Amino acid sequence: MTPRSPLNRSILAAAALVLVPAFSPADVSLPAIISDHAVLQRGAKVPIWGWAEPGEEVTVSFTGQTVKTKAGADGRWQVKLERLKTGEAAELKVQGKNELTVKDVLVGEVWLCSGQSNMGFTVNRANGFEQEKAAANLPTLRHFKEGSGTATTPQEKGNGKWSVTTPEAVGTFSAAAYFFGRELNEKLKVPVGVINSSVGGTPIEAWTSWDAQKGVKDLGFIFAEWDTRIAAWDPAKAKADFAKLQERRQRGAEQAKAEGKPALRPLRGPVDPTIDAHRPANLFNGKIAPLIPYAIRGAIWYQGETNANTVAGGSAYAVQLPLLIADWRQRWGYEFPFAWVQLPEYVARSSDGWSLVQEAMLKSLSVPKTGMAVGLGLGEQKDIHPKAKKEVGQRLATWAMAKVYAPAPAKKAKAGPTALAMGPLFAAHQIKGGAVTITFKEADGLVAKDGEIKGFTIAGEDQVWKSATAKIEKDTVVVSSAEVAKPAAVRYAWGSNPEFSLVNAAGLPASPFRTDQWPIAETAPAAAAAAKPAAPAAQ
Repeated sequence: MTPRSPLNRSILAAAALVLVPAFSPADVSLPAIISDHAVLQRGAKVPIWGWAEPGEEVTVSFTGQTVKTKAGADGRWQVKLERLKTGEAAELKVQGKNELTVKDVLVGEVWLCSGQSNMGFTVNRANGFEQEKAAANLPTLRHFKEGSGTATTPQEKGNGKWSVTTPEAVGTFSAAAYFFGRELNEKLKVPVGVINSSVGGTPIEAWTSWDAQKGVKDLGFIFAEWDTRIAAWDPAKAKADFAKLQERRQRGAEQAKAEGKPALRPLRGPVDPTIDAHRPANLFNGKIAPLIPYAIRGAIWYQGETNANTVAGGSAYAVQLPLLIADWRQRWGYEFPFAWVQLPEYVARSSDGWSLVQEAMLKSLSVPKTGMAVGLGLGEQKDIHPKAKKEVGQRLATWAMAKVYAPAPAKKAKAGPTALAMGPLFAAHQIKGGAVTITFKEADGLVAKDGEIKGFTIAGEDQVWKSATAKIEKDTVVVSSAEVAKPAAVRYAWGSNPEFSLVNAAGLPASPFRTDQWPIAETAPAAAAAAKPAAPAAQ
């Protein structure tokens, strides 16, 4: 073994000093999510947990409650505060051999907000930022960003911090989470905390635990692909290939500069597939597990674009979304409300893959206590990151106010009209003669937004699709075509960038749907794209 030089020894000594924690093993500590400016869930038995020396007695005090416990053999401890009520900001104290004080803690509504880049998309990139910034003086609305990375096993400790909504801070908040939280904050008149745990360009399987999905037959192709990638991983070759690619990129950058063209984006280096942000469970392990069991009212989800790149990916999403919901609920230990944003219009790489993810989202509403904000009308044809995030947040909040926070009707009182929670949703169809009658839910006041019904196609058993005419009859639409004498199926707003027209009395658009279950073949370009997942976006 080569002796270490004095320089190497100095470097190692310095590194050791850096790595020494700022606390001793005996010190009581808390997870990052329990920190200054936190919002705790009202009306719930709120877990407070952390770490200390094994066997150490720990006392937690908050708003008149005092709870004691002892750290286990692994050093972890946990207590539960009795149901909390909203009130003035208070301090949370944790006493062991040392004392911690968490300042400016509020009690209100807490929502976990997760997904890929459209959840990570920040307020300063959304429409009307300067106006929103000027109005962002909301001390009872707080945003937490989970800052940890990927992991191959579930992690206990993450990182991040709570931020109070101010004009200076709001620009870096998740826009979808912020506008959703702001609506609740204004309507409920209680503090709201939104927890942003998102990573751009990532698939749903990265956000689901390994145990929940590994043995699922319909997802076997995903795990097989990762097994192949990991087995083929050669760090030296990857490094050499990347160096060659960088050389070509450098020549391209110089040429672009000489021609006055925009600068090329820098390349990301090769990533060991074992720790890749796309790999199943890696983001659950690093960015969701550390948040458990923080008490939340529910979760909102804006993701699916990556899975929509192929027909196979889109088809699998019908299994994956209910699986993720069940997985997270099981980990938290209760059936919390869960809603998602259905993908909006966009010229996608796989039009059918995009539609299949939209369809999977519609079908997943069969899972109890779920909701969906239909995204149609908020997308941009050539930009996968639309800027209309305020409207996204409002549509999610419309569902939450109608389904999560709506007061229960008095037992003897006659039930009034139910508030519309979502856009019109396909419920059933009936074929009679040369027409197909479509029945909807959430369809009160069903109209065509511009006076003309668009977006319907119809086909016979030959599966040849023709443009259809349609007419609205109360909460149904009757669809037909002179070119299809014996209809077999109807589709509405099918395709990644479709025509659409139906809205309900709340102005919320109808979800895309189809009445058939005919097989959809993978196109050649999409099949080729499936062989190599897109590189993960920077966190």
